Order: sequence, then structure tokens, then C-alpha cells
Amino acid sequence: MTAARPLVLLRHLTLGVTTAAAMAVEDPALLLVQASRRAPRRVTLAVAVLLARGATGARGAARRALAAWLRGHRDEAREAVREASSRTTSPPVRRLLGEVAAELDVPLPPGAAAVTRARAAWRSGDVDAAVHLAAGTSLGRRLVSERAAMTTGTTLAVRRAATRVPGRGAGDGPVALHLLTNSLPHTSSGYTLRSHEVLRAQAAAGIGVTAATRLGYPVTVGRVTGRDVDVVDGIPYHRLLPWAAARTPLARLEQHVDLARPLLRAVRPSVLHTTTAWTNALVTRTLAEEHGLPWVYEVRGVLEDTWAASFPTPQAREAARASRRHAMLRARESELAAAADHVVTLGETVRRELVARGVDPARITVVPNAVPQGLLDVHVSSTEARARVGLPGEGFWVGTVSSLVDYEGIETLVEAVAHLRRRGTDVRCAVVGDGTARPAIARRVAELGLQAHVVLPGRVSPDAATGWHLALDAFVVPRRDTAVTRTVVPLKPMQAMALGRPVVASDLPALAEIVDEPGAGLLAAPDDAEALADAIGRLVEDRALGERLGAAGREFAATRTWAAAGAAYRRLYDGLAA
Repeated sequence: MTAARPLVLLRHLTLGVTTAAAMAVEDPALLLVQASRRAPRRVTLAVAVLLARGATGARGAARRALAAWLRGHRDEAREAVREASSRTTSPPVRRLLGEVAAELDVPLPPGAAAVTRARAAWRSGDVDAAVHLAAGTSLGRRLVSERAAMTTGTTLAVRRAATRVPGRGAGDGPVALHLLTNSLPHTSSGYTLRSHEVLRAQAAAGIGVTAATRLGYPVTVGRVTGRDVDVVDGIPYHRLLPWAAARTPLARLEQHVDLARPLLRAVRPSVLHTTTAWTNALVTRTLAEEHGLPWVYEVRGVLEDTWAASFPTPQAREAARASRRHAMLRARESELAAAADHVVTLGETVRRELVARGVDPARITVVPNAVPQGLLDVHVSSTEARARVGLPGEGFWVGTVSSLVDYEGIETLVEAVAHLRRRGTDVRCAVVGDGTARPAIARRVAELGLQAHVVLPGRVSPDAATGWHLALDAFVVPRRDTAVTRTVVPLKPMQAMALGRPVVASDLPALAEIVDEPGAGLLAAPDDAEALADAIGRLVEDRALGERLGAAGREFAATRTWAAAGAAYRRLYDGLAA
């Protein structure tokens, strides 16, 4: 341990404690909710077991409700919260139930505290009502600041004269500083995996690359012992970690800019590059204006539609899409995309959406999700691959490797497997990954009696994920029909294609773009288990069809390698410099 390391750890610990303390002052019940999200799954389940033990009658109603919520049994938790809310009289317990009710999108308990009602209003998208309900409180001050930050036209302070970055020599290649939300090794997700592959591809294309993550990360997600710089595969990820975070969202964005300035002076980039969401874009635009640099906004999704898709019912999702919060997010994202010197998107569906919002099509480049060149050379039978991951060789195996959230539609896949097995077809399923929907998926598997035929191995490393892709006879993307799934192209199907596996996907524009058009798989009506079962059944009955689709997918994936993506970014950066 170097001499500076104890001081670094002290700063990280201080940041973690002060962040938790500020949340405790603002709303202690929310702090408990956030802690349950950050805790290891085994700890959360152990607490749920303790809460449920002996929780009978009226006195145990609140404990049963909280236990169901911690286990992730959202439907059961909704009913239990409703029951407990009508019986619980203890103010602290009622406050906690209110927070859980807001998370589950159910009516709040009678007499819920104003801050709880404010948070529920904010969660539902009623921004102005939330600010009104929380007036005069710490939460109210935060919401006023967040509303201001979300409002189009709001800018951060620019300090041009004092912080100009000296330019690089004329013979130097481009140097990019990426401002990211989170990253490896602390977070493994589609976002962080794409970010890492983009950085590696750019480095291979002769671009100097450095990355920095959002203010406070990864301490604010519980990684207090992390370092100020993590180097992964030669890519440096800098952490912007103050002793204490500012108290309001706008002040934290200003603080983010302050902490990034020294990194710009050290790196001397020729271009700044950031990704969705608008907070990243606002910070990056400010730094670009200060230093006279071009900046690129990589729009990887439609933020407001991703938020709306998190609601549990179609009615709630439509209400969210009609809310002021949705409108503000849409306007803010559109404003910042239009302000960027260039915009990168992952597919044609998002590109068309941005053009419809007024972004100049000449300033948009599509750099799709891609695959490592080495995957194209992997030829392993599914039977052999299953032996490596401990699955039976027999049966026709379908499945996915994904973050398990509601809009991925995994329960539809489980129901399709049940349909096929009732028809006498030996179809089995592997669902690899973790997320908020995993408990509901496991419960549906049990309800359908499929425990012997559906496995849920949890989250695996990127290297191990390749083995699970290979173990499948068909890769399935059963996404539900939502605004976000109609536009955002996922990463994992491309990996399956590179490995020669046919894809079965929901018939949505973003998926048709990569599955139907190149002839790499079959489409089925979204949210329709029987239609999905029929499509999978075609592959079971016609193995030659699967081989043809797999070959077409591999051929398509060969046009979308990370090496090609790196070359595209190099052309883009060179053009901005010119």
C-alpha cells in the first residue's frame, strides 16, 4: 500500500458516509430502500426470511409486505402493502411502507407523509406536484434543483479564460476523453461492456483514450474501497471522487465539471465523447465550451421511454409517457443532441427518431453494437458447449443472456417453453443474468412446474457468457412491446449471431433491423407466448433452417466488428479535427 492509499480510502469513506447521512436527513425511509438495492442478494433474502418468520395476523402485515418486496415478488408485495397500509399505525413503519408503495406504483397508505407523497408524485412524473408537496424540506430543495437541471436552457458555469487546454502537436493522432456514467470493473452491464469495447476499439485504431465516470462513482454504489483510477485491459477509468458531494443536483453537476477540469489539463484531449443521459451531455458541453473542443454525444437509448417502461402495467406506462417528467426529459435530450458537434447512435431506429426531433442528419453517425473478431472464428457445437457449463446434452436449448428487467419479456419465453413441452417437444431453457425481474421469472418457472427444464444461473462474467451463448441451440430476445424496445438495439443478439446461433426475437423495429433484414433469425409477435413457441418449434422441427439462419447471422456479424467500429470513430474524430 502506498503512502497515499490510506488518505484515498479515508476520502472514499468520508464521501460514502456523508452521502448516506444526507439521504438520512432528507428521507431515512428512502435510505433503507436504497440500501436494500445495494446489498448483496443473499443478504437481502436473509433479511426477508427473518421478517417473514412468525409474521402472522394484523401485527405481522407490514413485515410480510416488506419481506415480499425484498424477495422481489412484486405482485405479492403490492397486495401485502395494500393490506399492511390499512392496518399499520406506527409512523416509522408507515413511512417505510409508503416508500415501498411508491416503488411498486400502488396507492400510498392513508396519512402518508408529505415527502413520501412528493416522492411518489415525482416517480409518477408529476414534477410540479412533487415540488409543491416537498416545499420547505431537504427533499423539496433537491427536487427544485433537479427540475431546474432538467429544464431546457439551463446551463452550467463556463470558465473559459482560466482553464484553456493547450492544443496537441499537428502530427498527433486524435485523443478522446470519454465521460461515462459507470464502468468496469465495478458494474457489468450492456452499457459498461459497450463502453469498454468502444474504448478498446478506439485504442486499436490509433486514438488515445481515457475515461472518467460520474461524480461519486463507484463509492455511491457501495464500492468504498475502490481506487481513484482503475485500469482494465489497458484502459484507464478515472474516478471523480470529492470528500463530500454537493447537496443538490445542479450543484453536483457543477462539482462534476470542477473535478473533470484537471483531468482535461492532464489528458489534453482533441475531442470529448459522452453517452446518454442528459446529465453527462450537460457536463460535457460545458467542458467543451470552456476548452474550445468538439464534443460527441452517443445516444444509446431513449431515456424517457426507458423510464416509462419501468412501470408495471400498460396503464401506468401510458400515464408516465403523458407526464410532465417524460416531456421534460424528451425536450432536454433533444436539446443536447442538437447542440453536440456530432451524434452517434446504435441503429437506424434511433437515428430516425433523432432526425424527427430536429437533429441534423448530416451530424449523425450510426456505430452499431459489434462483436470481437475472434468470436467469428469460434465453432463449437451446442452439445459440446453444454457439457462445459454443466447442462444436459439432450433437448433443444433456448434462452438468453441479458439484464433481467421487466421489458425484456423473459416470462413470455418461460411460458413459450411450457407451451412446447405440453406439445411433447423437449425444449429447455437457460436464462443467464440478474436484475429486478429475476424473482418474478423464478416464481413463474415454479408455477409452471418447469424447475427441471429452466435454469437461471445468475450473472456471469463476459468470458463465461460466451460459453452460455454457445450452449444454446437458439438465442431468444422476447422483448415486450414498449416505446423503448421499439427503438433501442440490444448488444447480446449480435454475439449470438457471431457464434452462429439463430435468433428468435419479438417483431419490433429495432430487432427486425438486426434479425429479419439480414435473415439471421425468426420474428414472433411480442407478448405472445404461443407465437414465440411456434417460432421456436420451427427450429426444432427444421434443424437445417437453424443452420441457415445461424450462418446468415455470422455473415452479418462479420460486417459489425469492433475493429470496424474503431475505424468509424477514427474517421469521425479526424473529421471533427479537420
